[in-house]
Amino acid sequence: MNKILITGGAGFIGSNLVDYLLKKNFQIWVIDNFLTSSPENIKSFYHNPRFHFIKKNLITTDLQKTFDYTRFDIVYHLASPASPKKYARYPIETLLVNSEGTLKLLEYVKKTQSKEFIYASSSEIYGDPLIHPQTEDYWGNVNPVGERSCYNEGKRFGEALCLAYLRKYSLDIRIARIFNTYGPNMEKDDGRVISNFIVQALQDKLLTIYGDGQQTRSFCYVTDLVKGLYLMAIKPVKGEVINLGNDDERKIIEMAKFIKKITNSKSKIVFKPPSKDDPKKRKPNLDKAYKLLHWHPIISLEEGLNLTINYFRKRFYL
Repeated sequence: MNKILITGGAGFIGSNLVDYLLKKNFQIWVIDNFLTSSPENIKSFYHNPRFHFIKKNLITTDLQKTFDYTRFDIVYHLASPASPKKYARYPIETLLVNSEGTLKLLEYVKKTQSKEFIYASSSEIYGDPLIHPQTEDYWGNVNPVGERSCYNEGKRFGEALCLAYLRKYSLDIRIARIFNTYGPNMEKDDGRVISNFIVQALQDKLLTIYGDGQQTRSFCYVTDLVKGLYLMAIKPVKGEVINLGNDDERKIIEMAKFIKKITNSKSKIVFKPPSKDDPKKRKPNLDKAYKLLHWHPIISLEEGLNLTINYFRKRFYL
């Protein structure tokens, strides 16, 4: 039975990945300190004998002692604040978990001869892109000292460190560049645009758009994303960097109106000054994911939003 370690496994994407892998009968170890995640996301797993949770800070933890030199078949490194609101609150922690945290995990993989290391990178490494859609060979357009740089540069450094370990020690490294994702286990105050709009709409509060609303994003439902992360582990893609997301590009103003409509909200849309270094466009080129993983998202935006709205209603009584 395969043994899998997931850092940040109580987070939004991490907890959905845990659920998916438990259903495939893997043994799962999760390490998380709940800095930006929630115990609520993993409480349903505690009865499962194949789920093992360690509440510790990855940065300060002795991994060899914590895991008793367990040789994992797959290590997923998802630990990191991931929304602009969260990494603005925890900029140093964001930098450290993507640098020192990544280093500690890579050393653990090397010492224990664990098999695969999958680094959860981000579309943020492309910054405010000058090419569209974004392909994996694009180097990006990033402000290295801007307010978002703790996340952008943290992920870029993490990628570079992973590839250095691949080149020097031949570790089996795979990098997933994750684009905007939404779905169950999002926090209502995490600052992501989908959760903001849904919470505001369900409470008939002002729908807040930062900027003119003409900026674009493409939103991937979390079950599609998790399937992509699973395929990153089982396909022969050692050393590959692969975009994971949805290529259905939408304007932010369009998203606000759509969510207002399907929630039957009385909210009004208001505009505020744009966030600093906010990308004007974002859309993944998924050719590589389709070619190497035979993967493409299948959940439509309307279906995914309805599922997410129902989740917010039930979990937060909205």
